[in-house]
Amino acid sequence: LDKFGPMNYNNARKHLSISIPSSSEVTMSPHIKSVEELRVLGINLSSFNTATQFGICTAGVFLFHLLYGYLQELIFSMEGFKPFGWYLTLVQFGFYSLFGLVELQLTQDKRRRIPGKTYMIIAFLTVGTMGLSNTSLGYLNYPTQVIFKCCKLIPVMIGGIFIQGKRYNLADVSAALCMSLGLIWFTLADSKVAPNFNATGVLLISLALCADAAIGNVQEKAMKLHNGSSSEMVLYSYSIGFGYILTGLFGVGGLGPAVAFCSQHPVTTYGYAFFFSLTGYFGISFVLALIKLFGALVTVTVTTGRKAMTIILSFMFFSKPFTFQYIWSGLLVLLGIFLNVYSKNKDKMKLPSLADLRNMVLTGKKVRLLSQNV
Repeated sequence: LDKFGPMNYNNARKHLSISIPSSSEVTMSPHIKSVEELRVLGINLSSFNTATQFGICTAGVFLFHLLYGYLQELIFSMEGFKPFGWYLTLVQFGFYSLFGLVELQLTQDKRRRIPGKTYMIIAFLTVGTMGLSNTSLGYLNYPTQVIFKCCKLIPVMIGGIFIQGKRYNLADVSAALCMSLGLIWFTLADSKVAPNFNATGVLLISLALCADAAIGNVQEKAMKLHNGSSSEMVLYSYSIGFGYILTGLFGVGGLGPAVAFCSQHPVTTYGYAFFFSLTGYFGISFVLALIKLFGALVTVTVTTGRKAMTIILSFMFFSKPFTFQYIWSGLLVLLGIFLNVYSKNKDKMKLPSLADLRNMVLTGKKVRLLSQNV
């Protein structure tokens, strides 16, 4: 009995150590996805496969952010509103905090998993991204602002290398270069057709671009490390950001004039700001889901494509000059998007080699010769 008793005990211990993974394995592995990771706006997407989840999240990003962009340009097209970009951001952050609180109350797990210090950093970057971006519209036209924001693909890759230690292949680098060159070409065309550049606006949107490049990587790392939910991320980051902006507006004395102006036009300011914030909140929820499922680089590729569509709709709904250089630069951006998608699906998308192309050309010549002889 003494001989076999310890053996059974050791076997039981061995069995338990194999079947129950440690907590670090569960939270750190990006391949293990809980049901909570697949919830968007309280809807459980865990029953869908990866391709369907990507399609739903991408459709949500396009739909809600296109409406968001339209309402944003509509608000800033109002006479006299351009100096109040930071106040609009304050109102937007207030609505986001309220929406996040409501959504978090509807979920079963209401715990805050991500540390408060991390949220302080994320909130600061979020304020920089959205506040500087909104304020830049007081100095730049909307397509130019969107073009600058689209150039964050390369900073996101650089941030992924330094923050998360990622390594990107040649296709990813080529995609970033194509997209950035296309967007730069678009900007040059815009400067020739309708020059509306201001040094202050360029500085503001450039700072917003740097913050935007960092925030995706920080959010991705925090959500994977602590398994935090999207509603938790939105609630704490935007509520802390609301405090940052409110303190800043009090400090510079910019709160009084903004409140006075918006009180004179409550429907076109607070009314539009509500729907602007609502569509932005829905869009942010889908963006966070994409970050959690597919990473920051894929998410930036999707949002960059959405921004290209936003520019097209901006030309359709708001009168602006047009040049065909916009088309060629847009095609170059699409090439960059294709290269990025190809780099993520090399096993499913096999491009023809040079030898295959040569054989195709030779085969085509033979077919034409035979048809002529017949």
